[in-house]
Amino acid sequence: MTSINKKILQTLFIVDLIIVVLCIVLFDVKIVWNTQIGFISASLVMFASMRSYRRMVDARVANGIVTLDDSKDVIDKLEDPHDLYSEEIVENEEVDLRDAIKEEKARMKENRRSLGQTLKDTKAALSLYRMGAYVVLILGFMYLNRHELLHIPSYIFSLTIPMLVVVYILLGAKENQTQD
Repeated sequence: MTSINKKILQTLFIVDLIIVVLCIVLFDVKIVWNTQIGFISASLVMFASMRSYRRMVDARVANGIVTLDDSKDVIDKLEDPHDLYSEEIVENEEVDLRDAIKEEKARMKENRRSLGQTLKDTKAALSLYRMGAYVVLILGFMYLNRHELLHIPSYIFSLTIPMLVVVYILLGAKENQTQD
């Protein structure tokens, strides 16, 4: 386990203890159940996501797979595959329509991806760690709802705390690296 992961885990543990103490002192057992199930399941999702993305990046580096076109990320390519909303406007009034269609078809054939390439890119989203963490999240919600313990404000609050802690720790670590 890396030092940043240990720091995140320690901080999450301390924050969880503070939440438990505050909920026991200020609220009832129903709120404690909501905060604990939400906090633990959100923490599992965060760690599973971090681990699966780390494994995906390490595998890409080990295999020498480097994205050459950094100007457009994957989400932009999916949302705007024909680059209709780009800020660079190129006007060609003298382009023959048949040639333009042939060029576009050739470009589409070049960009066509195989099933193997698509699975390699979606490995992080479909990892067993993440799927298991989301199953825990869903089962926790269903448990609280079925036993009439669900208190939405405390549950939503406890889902957001791990994310905020992880972002805070990672930004702090990044800031410390830039200062060194």
